[in-house]
Amino acid sequence: MKNQKKITNVFYISLVLVLLTVMLGALFPQGFGEVTGRINAFITRDFGWYYVMLSAVIVAFCVFLILSPIGKLKLGKPSDKPEFNIVSWFAMLFSAGMGIGLVFWGAAEPLSHFMAPPTAEPKTDEAFKESLRSTFFHWGFHAWAIYGVVALALAYFQFRKGEPGLLSHTLRPIFGDRVEGWFGTIIDVLAVFATVVGVAVSLGMGAQQINGGLHYLFNVPNTFWVKVIIVVIVTILFLMSAWSGLSKGIQILSNVNIIIAALLLISVLILGPTILILNMFSTTVGDLLQHFMYLSFDVAPLNEHKKDWMSSWTLYYWGWWMSWSPFVGIFIARVSKGRTIREFLIGVLMVPALLSFFWFSVFGTTAIQMFKKVPGIGELAVELQLFAVFKEVPMGFGLSLIALALIATFFITSADSATFVLGMQSTHGSLNPPNSIKIIWGLAQSLIALVLIYAGGLNALQSAAIIVAFPFSFVLIMMMISLYMDGNRERMRLGLTLKPDKRFRKAQPPEK
Repeated sequence: MKNQKKITNVFYISLVLVLLTVMLGALFPQGFGEVTGRINAFITRDFGWYYVMLSAVIVAFCVFLILSPIGKLKLGKPSDKPEFNIVSWFAMLFSAGMGIGLVFWGAAEPLSHFMAPPTAEPKTDEAFKESLRSTFFHWGFHAWAIYGVVALALAYFQFRKGEPGLLSHTLRPIFGDRVEGWFGTIIDVLAVFATVVGVAVSLGMGAQQINGGLHYLFNVPNTFWVKVIIVVIVTILFLMSAWSGLSKGIQILSNVNIIIAALLLISVLILGPTILILNMFSTTVGDLLQHFMYLSFDVAPLNEHKKDWMSSWTLYYWGWWMSWSPFVGIFIARVSKGRTIREFLIGVLMVPALLSFFWFSVFGTTAIQMFKKVPGIGELAVELQLFAVFKEVPMGFGLSLIALALIATFFITSADSATFVLGMQSTHGSLNPPNSIKIIWGLAQSLIALVLIYAGGLNALQSAAIIVAFPFSFVLIMMMISLYMDGNRERMRLGLTLKPDKRFRKAQPPEK
C-alpha cells in the first residue's frame, strides 16, 4: 500500500492515452496509418525548419555550457564523487542511447544512402562518401546533444537542487510551484507518452529484424503473427526481469550486450574490407566536420529531391532522438552524479558519437562493398539486408547468429530499463516503483509496438516518433532556459569564472 500511494495522475492519464492509441491502431489500422502519415507529412513540410534549427541550437547550447563557467558546476554536492569509473560510464552511455537501432541500421542506412543519396549520383564514389557522412550526421553530435540536455537538466536539478527525478521539476526556475500542479502533470504525461512511443519504435524494429533474420536463415515465415510471437516471448522475458528489480541477472545481461556488440564489430572489421573501413572512417569524420555547419541548418528549400529525402531520414531521426530523450536522459542522469557539467557534456557528446561513427564505418562500408558484388542485396527489405551482407562474408552464418543474439539482448534490456523509467515518471520519481506499475508499462510498450507494425510497418513507426516529438520539443526548449537560469545564478553565487580550476578552488565560498 505504501507504494500504491505514490501512483500519480500522470500514470492514469498516460495509460488512457496509450490505450486509446492501441485501440485506434488495432480497430482502424489503415485509417490510423493514413492519419499518422498525414500528420507526419504536415510536420515535416511546415515545421522541418523548426526541427532542424532546434537540433542545431541544442548542440550550440551544449558547446556554450562546456566553454562557460557554468561548466564547472557539479551534478551533486561538493563532496559527491562519480559512482562509476570513466570506462564503465562511457559503456553505459553508448549502450543506453543507441540499442537496437545500431544493429537495425548498421548496414541498411549507409546502403540506402548509397543507392539513393540526397545529392550525389547514385552508386558512385561520391555517393559512397555521402552515404557515410549522412549516417554519421544522423547518429552523431545532434543525437547526443538532445540526450545530453535532458539528462543534464534531470541530473542537475535532482542531485544538486534536491528535486524529484521528474522532467516537470526541471522547469521550476521558470514556473515555480506550478510544476507541482496540473501544468507539471501535462509535462510528465508528455514525457511518459514520448517514452512509450519512442521505445515502442525500437521494439518494433527489433521484432521486425529478428523475424527477418529467422526468415533469412531458417525460412521462418516473415509475417505479422510471427512478430506477435516474438514480441510475446521477449515481453515475458523482460517482464520477469522487471518483476525481479535490479537483479544480478539484468546486470549480467547488460554487460553481455557490450561484449556481444564488441565481438560482432571486431569480427566484421577483420572479415570485411578492413583497410577500406579504416580509410573511410578517417575520411568521413573529416568530411563531416568540414560540412557540419551547413548540414546542421540545411532544409533544402530549393531541392525537392533532397527535401523528400530529409523528411524520410533527417527529420525522422531528430524526432526519434527527441522521443527517446526522456528515457535515455533519465538513465544517463542516474549514472552521472558527481561529475561536472563540463565533464558530463564532453563525455556525452564525444565518446558515444565517435563509437557510433566507427560502428557505421565497419558495417556500412562492408555492406556497400558486398552490394557491389551482389546488387540483389539492395532489393531486400531493410530488416533482411544485414543478414544478406553477412552471407557474402566469411563465417557469415555465425555472424548472423551473433547479430540475432545482440538484437534479442538489446530488446530485453531496453524494454526492461524503459519499464523502470516509466514507473519512476508515473510515481512521482520513486526510485522503487511498484512492480504492478512496471508490468503495466511493459505490456503497454509491447502493445504499441505491435499496433504500429500492424498499422503500417516501418512507415507508421517513423510517423509516430516524429509526431510525439513535436509537443515534447517545446519542453526541451524550456528545459534549456530553466537550466541556464538556475545554472547562471549558481555561477554568480559561487563567483565562478573561466580562470583555472585551482585558483577557483582557493577562492570558492562554501556551498550551502
